[in-house]
Amino acid sequence: MRGWKTLPVLLVLLFTASTSFAAGFRLPEAGAKAMGMGFAFTAQADDPSAIYFNPAGLTQLKGQNIMVGVTYVRENGADFTGTTPLTGGATVSETQTSLDFFIPNMYYTNTNASTGIAYGVGIFAPFGLGQEYNDRFTSIFRSAITKIDLQTVVVNPTIAFDVNEFLSLGAGIDFMWAKAKLARTSVINNSFPPANTPLNLYTLDLKGDGTAWGYNFGILLKPFTNFKVGFSYRSPFTLRIKDADADISNISSNTIAFPPSNGTLPGTFPGVVKPASGSASGNSFSTKANTTLNLPATAALGIAYKLDRLTVEVDADWTFWHSWQRLDIDIRDQGALLADINSSREWKDVVAFRIGAEYRVTDPLALRVGFVYDPTPVPAGTMDAFLPDADRLNYMIGAGYKIGKVTIDGALMYVDKKDRTVNNQASLPFPSYGSGFNGTWTGDAWLAGLDVTYNF
Repeated sequence: MRGWKTLPVLLVLLFTASTSFAAGFRLPEAGAKAMGMGFAFTAQADDPSAIYFNPAGLTQLKGQNIMVGVTYVRENGADFTGTTPLTGGATVSETQTSLDFFIPNMYYTNTNASTGIAYGVGIFAPFGLGQEYNDRFTSIFRSAITKIDLQTVVVNPTIAFDVNEFLSLGAGIDFMWAKAKLARTSVINNSFPPANTPLNLYTLDLKGDGTAWGYNFGILLKPFTNFKVGFSYRSPFTLRIKDADADISNISSNTIAFPPSNGTLPGTFPGVVKPASGSASGNSFSTKANTTLNLPATAALGIAYKLDRLTVEVDADWTFWHSWQRLDIDIRDQGALLADINSSREWKDVVAFRIGAEYRVTDPLALRVGFVYDPTPVPAGTMDAFLPDADRLNYMIGAGYKIGKVTIDGALMYVDKKDRTVNNQASLPFPSYGSGFNGTWTGDAWLAGLDVTYNF
């Protein structure tokens, strides 16, 4: 199977996929045909990406198929106007770094029409997050975060079978591998109030990886001619990242005004930022950190109807973000002023509404259009620079063309994030500068997807 020669390239791309283009940081970009129809694909599920969208749909395919694809993402840096604890009450503006990502997918399927049994394996990236601020030493968000990069890869072996002519079932096992990076700068007030002397105390870079297991299943009903109902579910993932690298650098040599230094010791002295047992020289050291990411379960219900050359589908798609309650990172070997990262998330469950249509102009050519209303799970009270999210309106167009045993599908998507004003800036005990912000975020993104499927 010559298609497997592309696997190393796909894996490299998967390990660079980190963004967020459903609300929260979920990535539904697992197939260009589905993307062109607004991801309203749970009831159709009639190409190899059914492994992701609804595994029961694999029984509709013919023979063996290999599908490889990629989605290019241009995430324009979001604009913020307002105040943070580091602006001293002044209203300022800052724009995130614009980022480019690639989100790949790969599927192999084998369907036996005589037995009604199908199986396959998919490789895709169901979650990803990328945010970056321009300067870690001056950004008005640096005390919260200056960069985050979460990348996930799922390998999903799947089996499906026809119960009868009206009902098909499918299920799979999900193995997830993920890696994460996070950067922030600790900022303290190095004077006793009411004096105000901001000091970049140290920079922190975290990097680690972990694994998790899950499962998924799907149901496909065909109660009437040209009418389909689909349902799919994918379990949550408990992703444990252990012994991550924690590099603390740029430790300030300034004398620290308050305990434990009391105006006599620099930040580089053991016991201030570095552990008390560390070396008295140098402005950096390395240690380890642990965290657990509780990634959400998802479910989708879709209804599709075909009228001659036109197919229309409507889906409701749930993401159970209630699992994302906290982000806690435990850092070992701490000095008095090197703190763990503990933050409340308290995200809520959301349901996105998707509608898509395909018109088959000729047997080889199909044109598609889609729309998604995608509400944010992020409450105003806990929204921060980690992910300044908002409700999204997604607009898609796409096309497919078949040449012999090869099918080429392409899609374009525009993400319009609604302007969002949040006022959650809060003070924290001295010497911290507090958390949150008061201001307005704006942002958008462009995506382009391409898949190639070979049937044999």
